[in-house]
Amino acid sequence: MPPITTALIEDDAPFAHALLKFFNLPGSRVDCQEIYPDAEEALLQIPLNPPQVVLVDINLPRLNGIGCIARLREKCPGLLCLVLTSYDNHDSIFDALKAGASGYLLKRTPPAEIVEAIVQVCHGGSPMSPHIARQVVSFFHRSPVPQNHSTLTERERQVIELLARGAMYKEIADELVITLETVRSHIKKIYDKLHAHSRTEAVRKYRGE
Repeated sequence: MPPITTALIEDDAPFAHALLKFFNLPGSRVDCQEIYPDAEEALLQIPLNPPQVVLVDINLPRLNGIGCIARLREKCPGLLCLVLTSYDNHDSIFDALKAGASGYLLKRTPPAEIVEAIVQVCHGGSPMSPHIARQVVSFFHRSPVPQNHSTLTERERQVIELLARGAMYKEIADELVITLETVRSHIKKIYDKLHAHSRTEAVRKYRGE
């Protein structure tokens, strides 16, 4: 079976090239064709000759990895996207999966296991680092808590509407012409009022899902 064609969207050059070196060892099941340092370049180049799998970091310079995955999936519906990041919070996990990621790995995953995950996703699997899988399970084991939309202020409603669209904190601050600290304060109050612990949970409760 020919190696699985892969691309890497990663701005940490030493990490990316170390992984590339491992992927391209003789006999490897993965053929890493390209490294893109940001989402913008990836969105220009990948649709021209899509690989089978793309590994995407979340913390990219401008457009983040979650936004990149959503746009890549629009341009290349059959493309398989795996998150490879240091971020292990609920917001990042669920936002990435919602954007179209087929799996979620932490950067501390050994390279050999990353290769196994690439193979697994090509066979219909949804690989996740054990810590991430436990986070997902824990999220769904939480007891439901009554919603409380009526106490949200108009500004808090504006903030959560932007959260629901996938906006990052800085984007919310720019859109509403407020400081990042004010955004964080509003979000803390929203979480408290909706009895939520993450962006995804707050948005779901706000929408009544």
